Amino acid sequence: MVLDIPIHLSPFLRSPRNLIGIAAGVIAIGATATYIYIRRRPTAEERERLRRDQLALTGRITDGSITDTRWPSATHFDSGSDSSSESHASLASNTPTMLLYRYQIAGVTYECAQDVSPLANLVHQVRVDLPVQVRFDPRNPGNSIVVAENWSGLRMATHPTKDYDPSPYNQYEPAQPQSAPIQSAPIESSDPAALDTTHSP
Repeated sequence: MVLDIPIHLSPFLRSPRNLIGIAAGVIAIGATATYIYIRRRPTAEERERLRRDQLALTGRITDGSITDTRWPSATHFDSGSDSSSESHASLASNTPTMLLYRYQIAGVTYECAQDVSPLANLVHQVRVDLPVQVRFDPRNPGNSIVVAENWSGLRMATHPTKDYDPSPYNQYEPAQPQSAPIQSAPIESSDPAALDTTHSP
């Protein structure tokens, strides 16, 4: 097969090998551009997970405090009598979905909020009345977190609440001291008068 190449082209473009290379490069560039354009973009949940991971790995730590919380609505729970539904409702009732917190960097106070609904197992029984640790981006101090999959600046309750079954904590009850009955010992005496309980007038 003989290619009909115009003679007015430069010697470089008149080479079939060079033309094939140029065509392959154009196809590769077009395929890359098409992939970048149509590729699946990360969801909001995936972007938030990446943000948490990045801050947990490289963020600086400072002290802060929780100012408010958001809890799941009671209408989200099933009112049936199924035990699994009741246990799930009990767990969710002590698990916040949003934490609002405050911290200070270089004299500037930042008030932020973090959606912790994907981290329910890490915020259950959180103590909102105690100080917390905050990880923030030094280049953007307003970008911060208080909990992530592999790090937590929260403090948890150390004692079970009324929603938990207290039986595991009562397996070993302290033994109650028992008092021995008092027994009277017989009186021994060699004096017969001491044993005589009758008195003559």
